[in-house]
Amino acid sequence: MGHLSYGLSSRVFVVTGGSRGIGLEIVRRLVRDEQAKVVLCARKQEGLDAAVAALDAGDNLLALPAHIAREEDVANLFDRTLKAFGRVDALINNVGMNLLTASTADADPATWQKIIDSNLNGTYLCSRAAAQIMKRQGQGKIVSISSIAARRSAPGMGIYSVAKAGIESLTRVLAIELAPDNIQVNAVAPSMVKTGFSMPFWSNPETHDEIVKGIPLGRLAEPADIVEPVLFLCSAGASFITGQVIDVDGGATIA
Repeated sequence: MGHLSYGLSSRVFVVTGGSRGIGLEIVRRLVRDEQAKVVLCARKQEGLDAAVAALDAGDNLLALPAHIAREEDVANLFDRTLKAFGRVDALINNVGMNLLTASTADADPATWQKIIDSNLNGTYLCSRAAAQIMKRQGQGKIVSISSIAARRSAPGMGIYSVAKAGIESLTRVLAIELAPDNIQVNAVAPSMVKTGFSMPFWSNPETHDEIVKGIPLGRLAEPADIVEPVLFLCSAGASFITGQVIDVDGGATIA
């Protein structure tokens, strides 16, 4: 079966954490199948270079290094997006990271800060910058990648869960505040997705099988499974959807 089409041709997207995993799959679909214009950012230049080479999207793709928890990096990211493409139709907040900790209460404060910065603070700074542009345009879409961990604690995931819960709350707050400006703000919350990010869990056969037992559809998500709801939320078909968190979890949260 071919890919669904979401009518996103010539739309301008900013995708954070777009050099690998879910982010890279989102960018691939946007530039190859939707003929959208995409600015992808990541912290490491080598990752950006590899993504550009793999995607081969020409002038429709701009790859920029940025640490999204730094206000000056975020300002530069959106300034260069406007210079290159003149507008921002959608922001996809995809950056996420976790440092496994045995206990949140015993974690080093520096670990807490790093996880909160990369997930929650970065999402806030990018959403804030995008919203200012979208207000002037009179429309826009913001979609953040959350996780079912926002509502389900798991060993080693405590701080990450707090950060993702913050993203879901931020989604609802921004949806209310930006609705008068015709800006829709939503989130997608996957269960475990088979990427390098989650490899420490699913690469162990016993751990993999234990996780899958809790998923009614009987498998882990692939990056492509997350792309479809993200692109739908960026489309005209989702113009009356805002403040929502869509679980993409194979039924894990209802099992």
